[in-house]
This record gives sequence, structure tokens and C-alpha cells, in this order.
Amino acid sequence: MEERRRNTRTDMESKLIIKRLDKNEPEELVIDIVDLSKTGVGFTSTKALMIGSVYEAYMTIWTKEVIHAFIEVVRIEKDGSTFNYGGIFVGMPEMDSQRIEVYQTFNESK
Repeated sequence: MEERRRNTRTDMESKLIIKRLDKNEPEELVIDIVDLSKTGVGFTSTKALMIGSVYEAYMTIWTKEVIHAFIEVVRIEKDGSTFNYGGIFVGMPEMDSQRIEVYQTFNESK
């Protein structure tokens, strides 16, 4: 398969707590990050989400800092009882985006 991503993806052990924005009652969901770039995130969950839905996210990164962002789900694949998702950041401060890029540069130089 041809790689279509514009930015390098990095594996990262972290958790992400998200809640859907268009629902009246907030529902928090803990998911596992599979890969991360400054423009998007791949993650897994046992809960079914919808393509096109936007979620508010609080992502704990390697420095133990929390990045606040908004993620739009753009890809879903079902693998048994788990769902694999691809999401793009639709709202993230540039400083947080740069933190991810610095981490990737550091990991590539190892």
C-alpha cells in the first residue's frame, strides 16, 4: 500500500481521554494511541465511534504534559472486538504540534 501521510508517524505509549462534542451529556472514553503525528493520531478502542464525529481530547504525552486538542475521526477498521481509528487534529495549538515534532526528531536521531 502506498504511504499517503504527509507527516511522520511515531509510536507512543499513552492514553487519550475523549468526549464527543455534539452530545448533551459528556461520555469519557479511554483509548490507546497507536501512532501520532503533528497532524493526526491513530488509536484503538473497543467502542464504536462514527466517521466525521469530532471529539475533545486530553492527551498525556511522554513529558507527562497534557495536550488539549480536537480530533475528527476519518478512518475506521474493525479487527475482532477492537476498532482501529485514524483521526486528524482539527484544533490544536501550534506549540503543542511543535512538541510532537520535536519528540519525533529526537526519536529519529537515536
